Amino acid sequence: MKPLSSYFVIVAIVFLFSSTASFADTHEKFVQCLFNYSHNTNTSISNIVYTQTNSSYSSILNASIQNLRFTTNTTEKPLVIVTPLEVSHIQATIICSQRHGMQIRTRSGGHDYEGLSYISEVPFVVIDLVNFIEIQVDAENSTAWVQSGATIGQLYYSISEKSKTLGFPAGVCPTVGIGGHFSGGGYGFLMRKYGLAADNVIDVQMVDVKGRFLDRKSMGEDLFWAIRGGGGASFGVIVAWKIKLVQVPSTVTVFNVPRTLEQNATNIIHKWQRVASKLDERLTIRINIGKGSSAQTGNQTVQASFESMFAGDLDELIPLMEKNFPELGLVREDCTEMSWIESIMYMAGFSGQPTQVLRNRTQPNLVFSKNKSDYVKVPIPDAALEGLWPMFFEDGIESPVIQFTPYGGRMDEISESEIPFPYRSGNIFHIQHQVYWEEEGDEATERHINWMRRVYSYMEPYVSKSPRAAYLNYRDLDIGVNNNGYTSYEQASVWGLKYFNNNFRRLAEVKTKVDPRNFFRNEQSIPSLVSHGRK
Repeated sequence: MKPLSSYFVIVAIVFLFSSTASFADTHEKFVQCLFNYSHNTNTSISNIVYTQTNSSYSSILNASIQNLRFTTNTTEKPLVIVTPLEVSHIQATIICSQRHGMQIRTRSGGHDYEGLSYISEVPFVVIDLVNFIEIQVDAENSTAWVQSGATIGQLYYSISEKSKTLGFPAGVCPTVGIGGHFSGGGYGFLMRKYGLAADNVIDVQMVDVKGRFLDRKSMGEDLFWAIRGGGGASFGVIVAWKIKLVQVPSTVTVFNVPRTLEQNATNIIHKWQRVASKLDERLTIRINIGKGSSAQTGNQTVQASFESMFAGDLDELIPLMEKNFPELGLVREDCTEMSWIESIMYMAGFSGQPTQVLRNRTQPNLVFSKNKSDYVKVPIPDAALEGLWPMFFEDGIESPVIQFTPYGGRMDEISESEIPFPYRSGNIFHIQHQVYWEEEGDEATERHINWMRRVYSYMEPYVSKSPRAAYLNYRDLDIGVNNNGYTSYEQASVWGLKYFNNNFRRLAEVKTKVDPRNFFRNEQSIPSLVSHGRK
């Protein structure tokens, strides 16, 4: 992929203009600015600009909203949506936004758990990368270029079309957008063998605050470091990623084994905590814990589903499990051998469907949700788990799920400062706290969010401390937010140290170099160290 246009001549003068437009006419002047510079582009910009009076505005906005919490009438909405077709459209949007006092939100797949890619409390424009979905797979050199608007499902599909023995260590949900997933870290069932998605990025293309089109060489290693796990939206608009593909065997083995409390689930989880991070790096066993039905009584109970992908065949897996994790009681009949791409389908719930389903950008049956995250360094005591189980059955709580994902393997070998994502050796597993509901209304939303906060509070003694770590891709505004305007490094550290630990200061230093005026900002963006001319 090569730059689609040259730099704008107007870049040199963009900072001479200040934002003097009133709220009422901000977007009109912004749109006129875009149209004024449409002659600098290869394609007319007028066909990809949507204001709130446009008949397609709502369908464009809602197409990539993945959480019904952000579809209400009270949700803040962009004054303008731009769906660029070429890099010059992105450059024009950045330049005109600065000139006319508009903030920018960049959206790839729309899975941001707090909706920060498409909501804001101040006048803003969404750059929706829905048209930036080109994928070029170079199987001979085991690399690929993938644009930020593509989904991980589309990437997996494209890889499988070129090779049966190449894959990539990214996430499970196929509709997640590349841009947010890669820039926040990105993990899945190959993590213990190959690390995070961000660990396997070898080049990028992006547009910075000055409208410059940059790659790894021209941006420098500091910025290249920052956007691989530090959140790309704080530094510019990332257009495309060059990734290193990884080897996968022609046959992998999967299983999904449920165990209820009556089937000794708590004790099995107890053993899992002690062995999962120490198993063969080809084997990842995660646990999804939620409500289930007792086989004995038919009553509701807690069920733990042990879901796994082993990058090898069944004859290797069974002896490995019998030796290291016999408590699960895995038998050959629980397992299925398949190709790597079929395992992607299996984990996404698409077994038996054609692989083309991975190319779909939308997911059916959207619901409301709230998520949080934690990291665990020492096993959670059985008594603590037994105290957690009753919370799953509190009145009015529809679908609570707690997911444990093991670390170890390659994650223990990568330095915590290699990229901004810091949580490596010393963590035995990661927790994603989740709650989903279908009931509409503010009362239902408040009830479920409050439940999630109580669970999070309950878990505090058993998870990482100083800081209590969190995962950027599981965005959570409860842990701290920036001001609408200037935010000090100290204030931002309240949430920043939780996501990035000792890497947060370096991220702020990179931010100060590349975006000192803090144009690219949101409720949890990396702060600039510049304040009213002082550092």
